[in-house]
This record gives sequence, C-alpha cells and structure tokens, in this order.
Amino acid sequence: MPPPPVPTHASERRNDHEAADMESFVPDISEADREAIRSRYLGVDKKKRKIRKINDRKFVFDWDTQDDTLAEDAPSVVGGQRQGAQILFGRGRVAGMDDGGGTRKSSDSNTYHADAMERRKAAKGGTDERHWTEKSLAEMKERDWRIFREDFSISARGGQIPHPLRSWTESQIPKTILECIEEIGYKEPSPIQRQAIPIGLQNRDIIGIAETGSGKTAAFVIPMLAFIEKLPPFTDENRHLGPYALIMAPTRELAQQIESEARKFAGPLGFKCVSIVGGRAVEEQQFNLREGAEIIIATPGRLKDVIERQVIVLSQCRYIVMDEADRMVHLGFEADLTFILDKLPSDMLEGEDPGEAMDVDGETMVKKGRTRVTTLFSATMPSAVERLARKYLRRPAVITIGEAGRAVDTVEQRVEFISGDEKKKQRMLEILNSGTYPAPIIVFVNQKKTADMVAKDLGRANWSASTLHSGKNQEQREAALQALRSGDADILVATDLAGRGIDVQDVSLVINYQMANSIEAYVHRIGRTGRAGKQGVAITFLTNEDDEVMYDLKNGNLPRAAATIDLILHPRDCQEPRQQGPHRIGQARVCPAPSLQRNETEKRGGGPGLARIRYTPCARIYHDVIRAKRIGPAI
Repeated sequence: MPPPPVPTHASERRNDHEAADMESFVPDISEADREAIRSRYLGVDKKKRKIRKINDRKFVFDWDTQDDTLAEDAPSVVGGQRQGAQILFGRGRVAGMDDGGGTRKSSDSNTYHADAMERRKAAKGGTDERHWTEKSLAEMKERDWRIFREDFSISARGGQIPHPLRSWTESQIPKTILECIEEIGYKEPSPIQRQAIPIGLQNRDIIGIAETGSGKTAAFVIPMLAFIEKLPPFTDENRHLGPYALIMAPTRELAQQIESEARKFAGPLGFKCVSIVGGRAVEEQQFNLREGAEIIIATPGRLKDVIERQVIVLSQCRYIVMDEADRMVHLGFEADLTFILDKLPSDMLEGEDPGEAMDVDGETMVKKGRTRVTTLFSATMPSAVERLARKYLRRPAVITIGEAGRAVDTVEQRVEFISGDEKKKQRMLEILNSGTYPAPIIVFVNQKKTADMVAKDLGRANWSASTLHSGKNQEQREAALQALRSGDADILVATDLAGRGIDVQDVSLVINYQMANSIEAYVHRIGRTGRAGKQGVAITFLTNEDDEVMYDLKNGNLPRAAATIDLILHPRDCQEPRQQGPHRIGQARVCPAPSLQRNETEKRGGGPGLARIRYTPCARIYHDVIRAKRIGPAI
C-alpha cells in the first residue's frame, strides 16, 4: 500500500500560485535588454587598455611589406618571422666543444655576411687602420689628422686651418731657419708649435690660448723670422723707419727672456734684436737703436714712453706679437696697448674685402700696402683681451691647446692645509731637506717683506736663496735670476713678478708659500716647473684666508686626486666666488660634496663621530671622502 501523500502547507501553496502569476506577468525581453539591465544595476567590467610605452611602439613604415628585403639580407628570418635564440650548449664548436668530425662548414648565413662585408670594403676602397705615426705625409687622411689633433689636445678654428706639423723636416719652414732649429737642439715641436707655426707661415692673424710652459716663444718667433726674411734688408734709406717686427711682453724679465730666445734664431740670419724695457736709461736704449733693429722686444709702458719722445717710430712695423696679453691687461697696460697699436699702419690692402683669407707673403704685403700681421698669445682669455682681439685682429685663427687657464699635465699639483707662519716654515724645510727635489727650486709669496723673511729663514737653514720682487732694481733682478740659472743660488724666493714667462731650466719644485690671489696667477706660478715636457711638482700651502680661490682651485684646476679631504669638505670650496651666506638645508649647492655635521659625541669628548650626515641637493655623494676622513690624514 503506497504511503499517504505529504500534506502541503497553506503558505507553500500560496507561493506557488504567486510565482505562476509572476511568470505570466513578466514579459519576454531580448538578450540585449537583459545586458542593459544587468549593466545598469551590476555595472560593467571594462577591460583596461594596456598603455604601450614609447619605446615599445612598433614603427609603421610607409612602404608595402612586399618591398621589405629583410628576408633576403637576413637568412635568420624565415617565413616572415624572426627565429628565436637557439640553445647551442654541447653542439660542437659553437658551444666550445669539438664536434669530433672535423671542422664544420660555414653556414649559408655566415657566408652571406662575410661576402657582404667584403663588398662594403671594396666599395669604400678599404680603411687603413695604421696609426698616423706609421704613415707618410702623403698617406695621411682627414681621419688621421683628427686623431693627430686629439693626441696633442689641439683645437683650431677660424676657417682654412692648415694641417699641424708632424715633424720639423715635413714643415714649410725655410731651410735657413730649420738649420737654426737643428743647431739649437729642438727635437720635436710642442703642441702649440705644431699648429701655430703652419698658420703663422700663412701670415694670418692668430689667437693662441695655450698652457703656460708650452713653448709659445718659438711658436711666434719662427713664423716672424720667416716673414722678415722676405722683406727688403735694412739700409741707410729705411733703417730710420723703425723695426719690421715688434714683440710686447708684460714684464722686463719676460721681455729679456724673449730677446735671448729670439737671438738664437736671429743672429745666424743676420737680424738684430733690441729690448726696450723699464729700469734702464732711455739714452742707453737709444744708443742701441742708432743703427736700427729688425726686431724690438718691449714692455708697453717703456715703449709708449720712447714713442712719445720720438726715439722710435713704427712706420714699417709689419709683424706684431702680444705675449701674455692677459697679464698686460691685468697690470693696467690696456690703454698703453691701444696707444701703441693705433700708431701702427693699417693692416688693410687698398680695395681688399675684409672677409677674404689673409694668405700672402711678406713681399706682396709690402708692395700692395698691407703692413701688419698680429699675433696674440695668452694663457687665459678675459673680456679685456677679447676686446683687443676684436678691434685689432682680422679673421684670426684661434688655437687652443689643452684647456684654457689650466696648467700642463706634466705638473703634479699638491695642496696642504697649514695655518701659521711657523708651521709653514717647518713644513717647507721638511720638504727641502727630504732630498727629493734637486735645485733649482722656486718659492712664491705675496708680499715683498715675506719674500725677504723667507729668504733669511732659508739662509739660517744653510740654503742659498735669492729674492726677486718689485723692490729690487733691474740689475738686482737680473742678478737674482742669473744666480738661480748658474747654480750659485739653490732657491729663488719671488712674488708674482716671476710668475709669468720666467724660464729657468729644470725647476723640479715650486712651493706656493702663500696662495696666489687669483687662480690665473696660481696657474702661471706652477707653470715655472714641468716645462718643455719634463716632470715637475707644485706644492701649495692653504689657509682659511684663501677661501676666495678654493672653489676655482678644486673645481677648475686641481686634479681630483690632488684635492685633500680638508679642501674637499671646506665650506668655501663648495661655494662659487662672490656668493655670500652659509648654505641651508634645501638650498642648491654647486659643489658635489656632502655637507657634514659632527654628532654630539664629539662635543662631549667621544671622538670625531660622523653619525649625522646632512646632504644638501647635489650631483654626487662622495662616500669615499667620508671613509677617508675616518681612516687617515690628508696628503
């Protein structure tokens, strides 16, 4: 007998009836309407668009894909798809293992690329990979000349710049002057001589920016003598019209040094050189000029004086050299230079286009009326020198050797922080008594009284020292330099008077007992050593009073390896000149070194801790400086 049916609750029967009525009430809707209702109440899951980076975007070419020749040139592309990298471990020579079956034959791909490379070489005619030292002059290409200039740090601009000298024998220097060069003993040209002499032989105006001690004297003396050789010789008819060439220098010592160097060349050629400098009687110099002179070397002040006295005229002066022009301007000779240059004849030919290249010989210049070639040499290029160049030089060739305002690489620069004259004296004697540096040695100071004091201290320590400063007359200055050159004096104590142009051979050491007042003077001081390619050392004693030059010293001239920890972390070393006020947090600093704050432990006697380090915004952080400060002393 079947079980009785389960009784249905009244509420359940009512719900079933309501559901049936609801189904009959809801109308049929389309799937699109369902999606609209669903999106209205539930929202839509929108697919986020993937942003493609600029570097990931595929470039769409304008040409048709049928024009693509990649498949022909690259066999690794098969069926329009580039093949992925294949793992070649253990597969013969490709994986570094022997295949055991002899040498494999090259694949078609390798053969194709080898043939393509050969075709390119054949099309270009081949590239000679030999260095320029292995080639003859005729084999030199433009690429070789570019490498040549890079090797010697030569930069030249101005249009139609001739190639630099590789050697004396390959130059266009007249044979008579080449014989003088060989007799003097010049083996190889210096970088400034390599580029300045070819340009000077074209009788072009030159601006030479070269490191001190780079051989600038011969760079302008040799083209000048080649120019004078082509001019008519001196006779009774023209000797009273003045010299053919004029060389101006800032100091008497430099002028006399140039005179000595020029006589080495001019004497064998039959030319006469006369110096006109202060400190000597005008009557004596007038007597030396009684028979005329092809070359005059002068200081601007005395030259202006003799011109105003009508002792000399410059009616036929055709070659002008301004050596150490920045120093002459610094000493206040700018007005004197302008006066002298205005007394010279015009450098323009009648009816000549100022834009034309100046490439004519001296005889043509005399016949046609052009009367001046102007050469300006300087170690730095301040605005006053630029004004002179713009006014008196025409379409000059600008030569830069190395970096303007820097010392030569042959000078090893060292900096030591020493406060107090007594400590300076002790340290100076330690360096001199070490036996590392043979005589001659030059010690630079800033004041005359300091020079005399240091010389006395050296005398008490059994060193033979002479002094050179503005308190000495001309005879005493010449005697001091001669004593150093001859070996009678081991050390020369001098002010900046000897900082420029003084050439004493084989100076092994320069000591800046007092730091120079400007970075330009510092460059010329240390340029007394490391000359003519020889090595030299320059040691500078710094104090907190030298803060005006610290920034330029470290960031502009001093090599990174020579900067001591004290100099790197000095507050004024991190500040450009003429900037006032301390640095604050968040203030941009021009120095890449961090700003250090010692912790409170040091104040309580717990040692020089560096727990707290405050970094201001800067380009780099010298962690090695912090470590070196902990470990050891400075140089």
